[in-house]
Amino acid sequence: MDTLDQPTALLPGDVRMPLLGFGTWQATGEAGHAAVLAALDAGYRHVDTATMYGNEAEVGRAVRDSGLRREDVFVTTKLPPDRVGRERETIESSLRALGLDHVDLWLVHWPPSAASDSIPVWRELIAARDEGLTRAVGVSNYGTAQLDELIQATGEVPAVNQIRWGPSLYDRRRHAEHRDRGVVLEGYSPFKTTDLSDPVLTRIAAAHDVSPAQVVLRWHVDHGIVVIPKSVTPERIRANADIWGFSLTAEEMRDIDALGG
Repeated sequence: MDTLDQPTALLPGDVRMPLLGFGTWQATGEAGHAAVLAALDAGYRHVDTATMYGNEAEVGRAVRDSGLRREDVFVTTKLPPDRVGRERETIESSLRALGLDHVDLWLVHWPPSAASDSIPVWRELIAARDEGLTRAVGVSNYGTAQLDELIQATGEVPAVNQIRWGPSLYDRRRHAEHRDRGVVLEGYSPFKTTDLSDPVLTRIAAAHDVSPAQVVLRWHVDHGIVVIPKSVTPERIRANADIWGFSLTAEEMRDIDALGG
């Protein structure tokens, strides 16, 4: 598939976020740089990092070394919980490390430990977006009530909520709560939370001549959920990007949803 044809989620401000992204947690140093370079070479056009990961410099270098145009790679980073009150300083530091003049998405990595900080932090992210330091802003690891608190206080809906997600965690109600609010659901740890030897997944994988891991990724995409698998193994990185040659039937989607109990 031409990378420009990959399905995307539409964020406020006409920002298009590829549904398939590359996660970089624990991918540091030269191995991290090589993994991101391999991912971009395999067709990923969305890379997810965070200040907390300590690899923004390697991610940024890989984006430059890929030879791709900056506008063709969607880059996310995140504000760590210990940087409350230092939001502007943190995004500027992230941009220096990445070697970029803006990121495409900046997330609050975890809800602040003091609930009273939640809205001030969110206002600082909005200010960074309005100044062009990031194209969109969102959150990570937030519950629905926490999303509502931000929306009610500021009138600004988080573009994205990045949470742990996978077939065994499928929650139709939570999925609908995001959709109803216009918040894009982004799932991390798709394999860590999934039994890839589950008979439902192996049966569906065999029917499409793909792996259970590829079925899990396609399930996210067919739901319109962003997914960010991570790997530092080139073969697995390529396999995880190769999910465009098949799609799941409505019945298969229902069977996988049912793994969520």
